[in-house]
Amino acid sequence: MENESNITDYYKKTAMFWSDMIAMMSSKPTTLSAVGPLRTLSSNMKKITNELTEANKEIVGFNNFLIEYYKQLADTWSVAQKDVASKVSKLSPNEEGTEAYKRIWIDIFENNFTGLFDSKKFSENYNKLISKELDLLKRWNIITDVILKSANLPTKQEMDEIYEELHTLKNRISELESFKKNAKKNDTE
Repeated sequence: MENESNITDYYKKTAMFWSDMIAMMSSKPTTLSAVGPLRTLSSNMKKITNELTEANKEIVGFNNFLIEYYKQLADTWSVAQKDVASKVSKLSPNEEGTEAYKRIWIDIFENNFTGLFDSKKFSENYNKLISKELDLLKRWNIITDVILKSANLPTKQEMDEIYEELHTLKNRISELESFKKNAKKNDTE
């Protein structure tokens, strides 16, 4: 019996502890952001929010250019299909006609899509699409760097520098090993 009351007391004390902790945390949420990496993250939250806002604007622009890109492709496809349909109706339904259909289809689609890809309108839209994509990537990299800095972790640039140094060290070690092998060969001769 005494053991059961100890267990009950233990659970009561544990429940009281956690309810007190939750009450304290909910009454003072700002104190949580003053501890560890949360403090740094909360101080950088304005920068993250600004970057997210700008990223959302760029996503809207990217989507507009993407819609135009697919619209141009679909329009070109439709025109090519109509051109093929108008020329195919004159062909005979034998094996020779099937081969002629393939040649007509390939020629018309090749000409229409080459015309699309060579057009100024398509290239301008595609360049803007890629530009927005790169801008968006830059925003995400900035946000990632801020979060990594807040957690006291190395950024992508710092990791790239470390990998570059490791690569250089690997090459130097390889050179030293080959030099050592050559020196041993010369000593044995």
